Amino acid sequence: MAGDAGATDAEVFDGETLGASEAVKTYLGDAYDGVVRFAELLRDQGELRGLIGPREVPRIWERHILNSAAVVPYLPATGSVADIGSGAGLPGIVIAVMRPELQVILVEPMERRTTWLAEVVAELGLTNVEIKRGRAEEYHDAFEADAVTSRAVAALSKLVRMSMPLVRVGGELVILKGRNVAQEVEPARKVLRRYATWDPEILEGTTVEGVESTTIVRVRRGK
Repeated sequence: MAGDAGATDAEVFDGETLGASEAVKTYLGDAYDGVVRFAELLRDQGELRGLIGPREVPRIWERHILNSAAVVPYLPATGSVADIGSGAGLPGIVIAVMRPELQVILVEPMERRTTWLAEVVAELGLTNVEIKRGRAEEYHDAFEADAVTSRAVAALSKLVRMSMPLVRVGGELVILKGRNVAQEVEPARKVLRRYATWDPEILEGTTVEGVESTTIVRVRRGK
């Protein structure tokens, strides 16, 4: 395993030891402490506040934190990124911690979730985050970002309708999807043409060895 050659597979997949592994420390670098604190908050309060299910608590690092971190290499280093349906802050908070020079806009319609997001932003001292309460469609004429991301929100055709109006011309939709996303591309062709997009790219997002990779779809907006 990268950065932790002595670790066993059992250690990698243990919810407590994965976050403390040398592989994760190396992967996150300067962002490690902030991401660890976010993981602790999610572990301690996520189930209680209805953000994650009880069976997700032991798998926070593998299923949520690193899954979210996998999208970061495909995002711009500076500029702005909007996270649609941010929920618990996945991937938006992880992105904000890992890319402090990036302005991150968290769009979330539920008040209890925006309250949580505001508390996390304050706890982590994040100065590069803006929280907007509402549905993505409510902000179509309000702002444009260099990239728009989301995780487990909707089918690709619906995501494009929701998200692409928030992407500046030349910017990208960069979303975390399931393994079968290729089946969603053809039904989305009509709405993709509306924004003169390039062909969708299906990419593999990897983090540390022993953790399942994440499927990412990237679509660039044309004129």
